[in-house]
Amino acid sequence: MKRLFGLSLLALVAVGAAGVCAKAQTYPARPVTFVVPFAPGGGTEFLARLLGQRLEQRLGKPFVIENRPGGGGVTGALSVARAAADGYTILMAPSPVMAINVALHKKLPYDPTVDFVPVALVVATPYVLVVTPSLPVQSVSDLIKLARAKPGQLSFASAGLGTPHHLFAQLFKGMTGVEMTHVPYRGSVPALTDVAAGHVQLMFCDIPPALGLINEGKVRALGVSTKERVAALPDLASVAEQGLADFDAASWQMVVAPAATPKDIIERLHVEIKDFMVQPEIKHHAFKMGLLPDRHALGRQPAGVRADRDHAMGQSRGTGRNRRLAMRRRAQRSSRIGRHARRVRAGRNRQPQ
Repeated sequence: MKRLFGLSLLALVAVGAAGVCAKAQTYPARPVTFVVPFAPGGGTEFLARLLGQRLEQRLGKPFVIENRPGGGGVTGALSVARAAADGYTILMAPSPVMAINVALHKKLPYDPTVDFVPVALVVATPYVLVVTPSLPVQSVSDLIKLARAKPGQLSFASAGLGTPHHLFAQLFKGMTGVEMTHVPYRGSVPALTDVAAGHVQLMFCDIPPALGLINEGKVRALGVSTKERVAALPDLASVAEQGLADFDAASWQMVVAPAATPKDIIERLHVEIKDFMVQPEIKHHAFKMGLLPDRHALGRQPAGVRADRDHAMGQSRGTGRNRRLAMRRRAQRSSRIGRHARRVRAGRNRQPQ
């Protein structure tokens, strides 16, 4: 009887394992929702569409892009963390979602290390410093001089609190000692639109949505955020080349899924993404758009991602009460700035040129 029970148990285990394998082999059986946690038109959406098109071609089912902006990526990330872990909801997750938000939010409603499983880290993302064309500056040094002459009178846009657009500008402020006002938006494109219109003077922007406006002369590019120049803007010097030798900043983009997603499905997605991201034509297309795919960017959870998260956690915890008070003051100030941003976007309160 015991032997019969044991054989039955083994049979059940075998059937279960076969079911998991069969599920992975038939995946996807229906459309997959690919969530972008920012407004349409930014670099995160560009990359999601590139990946989604190739995954659809290879796997035979649509990968439907859904923009769910809000909270610097929190809204979209939380929706995926709470989604069914069946492989039919995945997230295009930039660095704020997986690292920076941990430091910025006292009670982040999801835990990047617990609620998600990494599929692949895909690209590094340099940014470009752009200004409205009417601003009388032609270089990074010109901008620094103007900002010092008009402390607090220049405004910089971002895709939201805690996004790379915001943090790279804060790094720039810290390294130069200038004072500028932060105007957060709900994505790169609305922020960039207001820079082009002159409502806000400047921003660090992900390169894909900025390229067209740069080429059309609707915004002026002053420098790229990485120490090395980028193929998309080969004649544009880096910020580091223009006097800030230690300025070297880039974001990254990875694909993640809800934590309990079957391993076989994660493995299949990982292999497919890795295979086409190393193809020369895909790499060339990514380089032309200012993205940096390489063999180091195709791991699951490389040391760089963990280091960014650990650094962000350390920054949020390292100075105790003073740090918490500073974060509270920034949150209060951001609320005031948010009201100001809405007035700006409504055209009722333009900043001085």
